[in-house]
Amino acid sequence: MQLFDLTGKTALVTGSSAGIGYGLVHGLASAGARIVVNGRNAERLAIAAGKLRADGFDVIELPFDATDPQATADAVNGYETNHGPIDILVNNAGMQCRAPLEEFEIEAFDALMRTNVSSVFYVGQAVARHMIKRGAGKIINIASVQTKLARPGIAPYTASKGAVANLTKGMATDWAKYGLQINAIAPGYFDTPLNKALVSDPEFCTWLEKRTPAGRWGQVEELVGACIFLASNASSFVNGHTLFVDGGITASL
Repeated sequence: MQLFDLTGKTALVTGSSAGIGYGLVHGLASAGARIVVNGRNAERLAIAAGKLRADGFDVIELPFDATDPQATADAVNGYETNHGPIDILVNNAGMQCRAPLEEFEIEAFDALMRTNVSSVFYVGQAVARHMIKRGAGKIINIASVQTKLARPGIAPYTASKGAVANLTKGMATDWAKYGLQINAIAPGYFDTPLNKALVSDPEFCTWLEKRTPAGRWGQVEELVGACIFLASNASSFVNGHTLFVDGGITASL
């Protein structure tokens, strides 16, 4: 299983104090990676890091706002100078805002785009500049089932995740020649804090169970295998790809 071994590698996961981000850092650490956890809230980040250390993992906290390009560059460059290379980046930071499109507030739209799209560019570029010098690196962007599908009330989110998939293709097109692999994971409907309103809605749950061939919500742990694959040598010739982990929802009518 050496193809999937991440021992000796360092992985930075943005937005990793809870939800999918926390699940992914736990999974990457289990595969041997040193973990750099990130978030805007230093207190929440410290709590998450403490839980990971209690499980025996090597963890460093790197609080910064991924929507702030200067703060992002300073944090990434500082880490590389003081601690060493970031071998794996998972761009997970994201947000959701639900409203009819005709009533969607401009401020909410701008915030959603900064968080879901701009942060992928800011952090991706800052990390890639170091990876390019080394001739190697893995970048994994978190897209969504909404990369391919739309639902009422989340048009800006759908647009943002479509942008993530196309930015992933662009990153691969520009950076593959330097030895980098850049891919995306598109989760379906997962039981996470971001989906709390939907998880607690019996009507939506009934619809989802009927709409999804697997007949259920996904669990965060079920994203770990895809992340390890894309972070490891097992995916050395996979580039610009979006891997849907969605229980079959995008495969069926």
